[in-house]
Amino acid sequence: FGRTNMSSRVITLLLVVTLAAHAYGGKPTHSQKDDDDHTFSEEVIRMYQENILKRNEENKQARMQGKSVGSAEWIRKGQDTVNYAANRGLNTNLAKNVIIFIGDGMGLTTMSAARILRGQQLGGTGEEHQLSWDKFSHSMLAKTYSVNGQTPDSASTANAMLTGVKSSVWVIGVDEEVVPYMCDTVAGHEVDSILRWSKREGKAAGLITTTRPSHATPAAAFAHSPCRCWEGDHQVPEWEEAQCPDITKQLVVNNTDIEVILGGGRSYFMNENQEDPEYPFEVGFREDGRDLIQEWYDHKLSINQRPAYVWNISAFNEVNPANTDYLMGLFERQSMRNDADRIDGDIAGEPSISEMTQKAIEILSKNENGFFLLVEGGRIDSGHHSGRAARALLETIALDRAVETAVNMTSENDTLIVVTADHGHVLAFGGYSERGNPILGKTLVDAADDKPYTTLTYGNGPGYQGVYNDTGADPEDLTTREDLENVDTSDSNYRQQSPVPLSSETHSGEDVIVMANGPMAHLFYGVQEQSYVAHAMAYASCVGENKMHCNRP
Repeated sequence: FGRTNMSSRVITLLLVVTLAAHAYGGKPTHSQKDDDDHTFSEEVIRMYQENILKRNEENKQARMQGKSVGSAEWIRKGQDTVNYAANRGLNTNLAKNVIIFIGDGMGLTTMSAARILRGQQLGGTGEEHQLSWDKFSHSMLAKTYSVNGQTPDSASTANAMLTGVKSSVWVIGVDEEVVPYMCDTVAGHEVDSILRWSKREGKAAGLITTTRPSHATPAAAFAHSPCRCWEGDHQVPEWEEAQCPDITKQLVVNNTDIEVILGGGRSYFMNENQEDPEYPFEVGFREDGRDLIQEWYDHKLSINQRPAYVWNISAFNEVNPANTDYLMGLFERQSMRNDADRIDGDIAGEPSISEMTQKAIEILSKNENGFFLLVEGGRIDSGHHSGRAARALLETIALDRAVETAVNMTSENDTLIVVTADHGHVLAFGGYSERGNPILGKTLVDAADDKPYTTLTYGNGPGYQGVYNDTGADPEDLTTREDLENVDTSDSNYRQQSPVPLSSETHSGEDVIVMANGPMAHLFYGVQEQSYVAHAMAYASCVGENKMHCNRP
């Protein structure tokens, strides 16, 4: 290119690329393409040409204003980051506090898409945005399989992360020898969690979920059951109730020392003769006649503690952490509202997961020995299962704000914060779109059936619409896929299309990322079994078995 200016070089290079595409006859056919051939259509090439030429002009104007752009900016960022990493050192403090945030179903694709969506909400192109956990110092990958399943459920993954032991799918707080639904296999195979290890060291403990305290992920912190589905006594077979009490009953009767319990699931605490305070025509689920909310409250008074029970946003806001020793908040009959519906769709109002995190930290921080806090963004999972990517991403962004709240309220000198997912989902992120294209929108080039398709799709689920046969005919002639030309695919109720018909989209089996910041964050490295998470958190906070390093002068 000699001494020609940058714009001329770019144009010349793009002309070469264009001519190469024309040599293939424009849009490549199947006979022209090798398996690893990534030749683009003329339409895609023109899009990239226009994008680069526009960016070059913007960079030119920025340079005239003295700004660092283009390759100079990438080099500056890279050097700044490597210098920071080289001089950061390791935080070998012991963790007084541990907070683990679990995004239920928040796989890497979900994280990437949520990052872009949040960046676009803030007015940027999105790809360059950083979520709160993107700034954490260390990370690792965790293998999510269970002892009997290639693809896990939330019970087996919660057992791994919280107890340090892998189990079968469907069971709660037990080892791999317990058979789902078989109560007589539980005795002697119960395993305790890091919440219990922390309580034995005199620490405070809290559970926050946007589902229910009895749901799979939080339940693994306190319960032992051969079935995650036994949340209330109405779900436990009558002949099993004495030996295997329901999960909600275990929370109130067997775990009286958990200081903060926040989520939904009110009906599992109320009996069938009690009217719900928010929905007067609805009653509780319990068939044993017990009012577990009142029992919880009365027990705290009996041991001279100051409890608070709340079920709506106004009462929650009135809770003064300084005067509250125990807090239970149950804001829905079942799971809490999706964040997209929380403000306008709820009768009594609900706190956000960020607000619940703040209140919990304020209460738990009063314990001079520290605390363990589990925060679950549980509705990410339900968004995915319904095939509605927007809902899953909005829940992920809500969890991001909760993590940011925790970071701002604590110090990395004494608080280990871990962010991870229990498992992923079959959400795919693809198509050739230019930077800044709406992540919930459509790609800029139509599919082979001459219809638009979305950047985000699912591998299976309720978004199935088309039918392909096995006759060998051209797929372009077989699809019955909906034309999305005039469809608002960014709507929170839009279901992304999928090629496999299922009433509920499924989990995925790939590794999940674990990000950590604070004392001993460097313990999270490489690729590990998911059960390693509990052991690393316990080592960092001097709870559980391995405490040889804790006796420091």
